[in-house]
Parts: sequence; C-alpha cells; structure tokens
Amino acid sequence: MKIIRLLLFPFAIIYGLISILRNGFYNLGFFKSSKFSLPIINIGNLSVGGTGKTPHTEHLIRLLKNDYQLFTLSRGFGRKERGFIIADDNSDAKQIGDEPLQYQKKYGNEIGVAVDANRVNGVLEICRHQPETNLVLLDDAFQHRAIHAGLNILITAYNSPFYNDYLLPMGDLRERRVGAGRADIIIVSKCPDFDSIDKDAIINRIKPKANQTVFFSKINYGSCFHFSNGLNKSPEKVAEISGKSIVLVTGIAQSEPLVAHLSKNNKIIKHFRFQDHYNFKEQDIHEIHNIIDKFVPDNPVIITTEKDAMRLMNDSFMPLLEKYNWIYQSIEIELDRPDKFNEIIKRYVEENSRND
Repeated sequence: MKIIRLLLFPFAIIYGLISILRNGFYNLGFFKSSKFSLPIINIGNLSVGGTGKTPHTEHLIRLLKNDYQLFTLSRGFGRKERGFIIADDNSDAKQIGDEPLQYQKKYGNEIGVAVDANRVNGVLEICRHQPETNLVLLDDAFQHRAIHAGLNILITAYNSPFYNDYLLPMGDLRERRVGAGRADIIIVSKCPDFDSIDKDAIINRIKPKANQTVFFSKINYGSCFHFSNGLNKSPEKVAEISGKSIVLVTGIAQSEPLVAHLSKNNKIIKHFRFQDHYNFKEQDIHEIHNIIDKFVPDNPVIITTEKDAMRLMNDSFMPLLEKYNWIYQSIEIELDRPDKFNEIIKRYVEENSRND
C-alpha cells in the first residue's frame, strides 16, 4: 500500500495544485459564488464516499419537514438523464439516482426532491417551479462552491477521518484537509458506542475553529423489510432474520459496519460486494440467485442496503426478485448531542427564513 501511494504521489500533487487554485479563486472572489434569499444547508464531505451522508440527510429531513416547505437538491450520481428534474412517483434510479429516489420514496409526499448537477440552476428552478419553497438541503455539494450555502455540515467517518487521509489518487480526499475550515458543523460518523471513544483526542486532531461545532454520530440498525412490501415499514411488515444464513449484496462505499452487525446473529455465506452506486444487471441477479439455489437446505435470505434496494426494486428486476427472499436493512443515525445539534439547525433556518 505504501509503495502504491508513493507511486501516486506526483498525481496527488497535481490534483492538490488544481484544488488550491480553484478554492483560491473562490476565496478571492475571482469565481462567483451565488447567494439566495432562503436558507440553504449543505451536507457533504471531503472524501469520495462512505461517511454516511444519506442517513444524516434523512435525519435533517425528519427534523425540518413538518415546519418548512423543504426541497432536497442532489446531483443524482449515476443517473442516465441530465439536467434539472423534480422527482415524482414514477421516477426511478436511472432517472434521478439512488439517493434522491430514496428521499422521494420515503418522504416524497411531504417534501420536494430535485436533481441537477448545476446546483445554482437547481435552486433557481426549484424556486421557479415551487415558489413556496423556503428551505433547501444540498446533498453532497461541499466542493460545489458556485453556490453559497448558509450552513455547511461536513461528515467524516470515525475509522477513516479526513485528517488521516490523502488527496486523490493517493487517498480518498477530494480536496486538501484545510477545506474542513469551511464547515460550520463537523460530524464524526459511524462511531462505535460513544462511551468507548476518546472524543477529546479526535477533536484535538480536527482542530475546530471557534465558530465550528463537532458532533459524533453512530449508526442504529433498524428492522429488515421484504422487497415485496416496498418501503412500507409498518411493524407487521418486519422481516425476521435472526439466526438465518445470509447472502449479502452491497453496492456502497463501506460495507464493513453492516457486515459486523449482521454477523452478530447470522452467518454470511456469501457477500456480493459491488462498487458504490453500482448499476445492477440482470446477470448479477441470476448469479446471486444461483448461490441461493446451492444453499437451499440453509434456507438463506438475501439482504441488501436500503440505498441498493432503490436500484433493484424496479419494473425490470422485480419479476425476478419476487421469486426469492430479498430483504433490505433499514438504518438511522444517532447523534451524541441531539438537542444541541437540533438547536443549531433550527436557529439557522429561523434566522434566515424569508419574511413573506
């Protein structure tokens, strides 16, 4: 690993110089950063993935959706269509991406969900189509400095914090570590039990500025649910998996926490590990089902993540999936100081809301 990093070091220098120039031009005002008259919260990271951004965005949605006309705006990573799109009940992952589709399927009757690689144009189009919108959550736009977010939330994973990482392609950082200085809130995600970690040591490594607040979060794994029930999470729809053999299917950046969780009470007989945001093919599904057929006496179940389920539960695949026991694992995040976090978020939104 060290040899590979040394070989990639020259490319990381080039990447770093480009990042320095780009951020410098924004800091000096040579590149324009557009401001809007409504509160905009940006949830992002310095790395290329695996920090748990999606469940943190959902936490904000649940916190704010009852009091504000809320829109989420994402790039829609991995989608096939381009330009600005407002999601609806007919949207799929190929059209808008898996994460926006998850927001739409879970909260689409309470919030608006839009995608656009150009975040400035995206906000303009949201306001044009839905002028009553009074809050926008920017999904993964920490490096998209063409738009000025009033509140920036930076998420970094406990097992791979930004201060131990390196610039692409040596490491996973999209920009230099000093970029963390633009954040108002820094969340160290995917922590084990809060009592078992040295928060002070981590905060000392982060070196937050006076205006920055550091929080810690962990993943709480909820119940599992059958694909056949869609996203209906009523108690009677819970799938019982305890003690069962599992074929695990993941297309996320870091699957280790899920593996550790499921391994506590189950035997994972096979793990199909795909790249983040992987677009599943029919051939993949047949291969997964072939493994199931080999282990019929063990009566295994197929478990995947909720985000992966968004790319699997479509009209093309469902006739195949319905023949087997496909299940997705639900998750939520828990913050170490939820009241303080909620106070900061709500105060920002209230103080920057438009007076209609």
